[in-house]
Amino acid sequence: MIQFHVDEERCIQCGECEVECPAGVITLGELPTITDEQGCLQCQHCLAVCPTAAISILGKNPDESVALAGNMPDPERLVTLIKGRRSVRRYKEEDLPPELIDELLDIACHAPTGVNARSVLFTVVRQRAVMHSLRQEVMEQLAKLKDSGQLPEGFIGQYLGRAVQAWQEAGTDIIFRGAPHLLVTSAPQDAPCPVQDSHIALTTFQLMAHARGVGTVWDGLFMMVLSLCPDLVPRLGIPANHILGYAMAFGAPAVEFHRTVQRGPALVNVVK
Repeated sequence: MIQFHVDEERCIQCGECEVECPAGVITLGELPTITDEQGCLQCQHCLAVCPTAAISILGKNPDESVALAGNMPDPERLVTLIKGRRSVRRYKEEDLPPELIDELLDIACHAPTGVNARSVLFTVVRQRAVMHSLRQEVMEQLAKLKDSGQLPEGFIGQYLGRAVQAWQEAGTDIIFRGAPHLLVTSAPQDAPCPVQDSHIALTTFQLMAHARGVGTVWDGLFMMVLSLCPDLVPRLGIPANHILGYAMAFGAPAVEFHRTVQRGPALVNVVK
C-alpha cells in the first residue's frame, strides 16, 4: 500500500509534487492524488519536495524528516572529507559500538539505486570473534590452493600466494589487514543495476564512516578470494541469486592521517 495522504490544511496546491514525480503518477486536483499506485517508485520525492510538509506516503510522517535548510554540510568541510579519506590498513583490536555500525548502515541504505530498487544487501561481520573465525577459514582455504598448485597465474596468484606466506610465517593478515569488521554489498541479479547500486552504497558507507572516525579499506584481495573460493559466498549468508558488489574491511583505525593529499588535475574528456 502506498498510503498517500495529503494534509488539507497544509497543502497550498503549488503543484511541486506533480511536477517532480519521476513516475508521473501524481495529479493535482483539489488536492494531489496518486493515479497509479503500481507505477509509484516509492522514492518519496513528493514528501521531500513539498514546501509545507503536507504529504505523507508509505506511512512516513514528514515532520520526522530533517529539514534541509540550515542543515546541509559546509562545502569546504565536505571537500576535506573527500580529499582526506585514506585507505586504512592498521586497526585497533576492538569492536566498534554496535549502535555505530547500525547508524552507518542505516545511512548507507539511503544511497541512490537504479529505478529506486533499494535492493542492496549489506552483509556485515559485527564482531572480532566472528572475523577471526572467517580469517582463519579464508587462510586455510588459500593455503590448500597454494599447496596444491591451484592458485592462478598472474598477479592474483602472486598476491594471494604472498598473503598465505605472510600469514604462515608471521601471522600477518594482508587480506583483511587485521580489521575487526567486514562489509560486503550485493544485490539481486534481476535488479536494474546491481553492481553499480552496490558500489554506490559502499561508497556512501565509506564517506560516512570516515566522518565518524571509522577507518575503511576497499578489500580487493578478499574479492579475489571469493572468486577462487565461491563456497565462501553462501558461508557469508549471501543469497545465491545475488551479484557481489564489493567488500570493505573497517574498524577503529590505529593510524592517524594529518592532511589531505594532492592529486589532479582530473582526467577530463570534453564532448564537442
